[in-house]
Amino acid sequence: MLLSVVVTAHRVQGYLREALESVTGQADAGDCELIAVAAPEGGLDLGIAREFAERDPRVRVLPTDRPWDRGAARNAGAAAARGTYLLFLDGDDLLLPGVAAEIAAHLAPGPPGPRGPGPTHRPPDVLRLGHDQLDPWGGTQPGDALAYARNHIFRRAFWETHALRFTEGPYDDVVPVHRALFLAADAGTLGTLDRICVRHRLRRTGVSVTAPDRAHFAVIGAYERLTAETGGDPRVAAARTAHLTAVLSDPGRIAPGDRAAFFRAAGLSGRYTAHRAREAARAGRTRARSAARAGRKSLRARVMRAAYRADLHRPLDPCLAVYGAYWNRGVACNPAAVYAKARELVPHIRGVWVVSSRHLDRMPPDVPYVIEGSRAYWRTMATATYLVNNSSFPGGFTKRPGQVYLQTHHGTPLKTMGLDQRPYPALTGGVSFERIVAHADQWDFSLSANPHSTEVWDRVYPSSYEHLPYGYPRNDLLCAASRERSGKIRAELGIAPGATVLLYAPTHRDYRRGFLPRLDLEGLAAGLGPDWALLVRAHYFYGRSTGTAAGDRVIDVTGHRSVEELCLASDALITDYSSLMFDYVCLDRPVITYAPDWEAYRASRGTYFDLLSGRPGETPGAVATTEAGLREVLRSGAWRAPEAEALRAAFRARFCPYDDGRAAERVVRRVFGVPPD
Repeated sequence: MLLSVVVTAHRVQGYLREALESVTGQADAGDCELIAVAAPEGGLDLGIAREFAERDPRVRVLPTDRPWDRGAARNAGAAAARGTYLLFLDGDDLLLPGVAAEIAAHLAPGPPGPRGPGPTHRPPDVLRLGHDQLDPWGGTQPGDALAYARNHIFRRAFWETHALRFTEGPYDDVVPVHRALFLAADAGTLGTLDRICVRHRLRRTGVSVTAPDRAHFAVIGAYERLTAETGGDPRVAAARTAHLTAVLSDPGRIAPGDRAAFFRAAGLSGRYTAHRAREAARAGRTRARSAARAGRKSLRARVMRAAYRADLHRPLDPCLAVYGAYWNRGVACNPAAVYAKARELVPHIRGVWVVSSRHLDRMPPDVPYVIEGSRAYWRTMATATYLVNNSSFPGGFTKRPGQVYLQTHHGTPLKTMGLDQRPYPALTGGVSFERIVAHADQWDFSLSANPHSTEVWDRVYPSSYEHLPYGYPRNDLLCAASRERSGKIRAELGIAPGATVLLYAPTHRDYRRGFLPRLDLEGLAAGLGPDWALLVRAHYFYGRSTGTAAGDRVIDVTGHRSVEELCLASDALITDYSSLMFDYVCLDRPVITYAPDWEAYRASRGTYFDLLSGRPGETPGAVATTEAGLREVLRSGAWRAPEAEALRAAFRARFCPYDDGRAAERVVRRVFGVPPD
């Protein structure tokens, strides 16, 4: 066994489940064990840990039989471990998605990388991991340079040979972690993995760091012990100064009235007043640099806006159209289909795409583009006659008389949209509903995929645009599906002929960060057998890779150029609340709803109908709310049973009445004024 992950749990019941899932949910975590050391008193931690152990043989639970001490709990976990390496996490830490494979590569003999191990790489005794922090309000902060247990992996034999142990009381990891680092550095067996692997969730209540008192003076004693155990190693001084200064500067640890006493007890050089003066000067310099950067940015913005205002006096170019999709992520979705059809029907109109500099690599070589915020972008926005987007154009622009704006949208609404989001305060922080309405005021046309969408758009985006009940142009490809096209796409993906292909495409959760599927992807694929393949596509909010899918029959297709092509390549769709389900039924292929958190999703976001009701027109096919239930749906054939087919037919009738393969043509003819043949 490669890795033992020791998770200490004491009064973290609100965080523990996700912490444990972050380990057990790793697609490449099969060669690991999770040891949860939990206190029977103080919360639900022990019960949650046992729940995981009952369903996952990789999880073991060690209840403590003494008053809680994190250092003692970590030592107990290390003593029970069977893995070659040890990783110590707290119950409010997360192992980020997809890191297990990369960690394993760095721990294996040979250089880490896709070509496997080689002869020159010596496995490390200590591997330093990238880490960050999530503040209580959801903001992510870079991890500091201090050494913690959570951001290091230790070879267990190395740990035991040097009799490394966590101390009891606060700051239990200071001594063993620094000793390990010094020993590994001296031996040349200290490795580094720069990728962010561990996320520490800072909490406002429930942990000692949120209660400033003199208990934090214990960090001073921790470094005194470290000095003694290392024989006065000169490296201790730098680590000590950095750590004590960080503790001193943290108002969550040292109360203002105790800072002078802490400063004196720490024996830091200089007087406390001098320290305060240095901190004030440092803060002043930081503010000055920030102001300078802001000034430069502000100056550039003012110059661009001035040039844009001048360009607004230029005549509109009747042969120029500007396109955008998914907040400047490249050529995609309905705008892409409209663009392609416009090149066919109105070739004299030049189409230009708006793209973020972060997504330039997505642009096909033959497609013109401008980078958002650039001088070319603002001139294009000022002079283009036609504007086509499925979200919004960046930076705020002035819609001119004579400009024609088509809002295509990018999905049939299951979740609440626009002004309907107001009853859900968890979603609306920072959202300006005035801006939402002002944006809708710019539209001349609003595309509808079905009558349900038309009703919703009319209510949630109240303005005077014209509804286009034409269907979604992106679905034209699905309506023209052929075996030859599907086979070609499968071959490109490396899928064996004759395989049954499932596309798993969950949506994002507004109340969760990152791609954290409640599904053992490798386990599902292995259970289905060699004649199946599982395509995994995460929501575009999560980047271009799930970081979790790997293996011969699990293929991460998050970065694939076209979700429509992935639909063609598949035999069935597994999704939760993604609007992809409404498009997929155009293929008249099975849709399986896997909804393990339906009530939480409805409560946090609100929905327009009950997807799990089983009523015709609301549920597209077979339903599962647990992983075991999903496996049974697939094993039993319920996913393509007559009952599921009847539900799909009703769903398709409700949500795909306009999809006939000619939506893009209808849109281009109406928006660009092309007369019928």
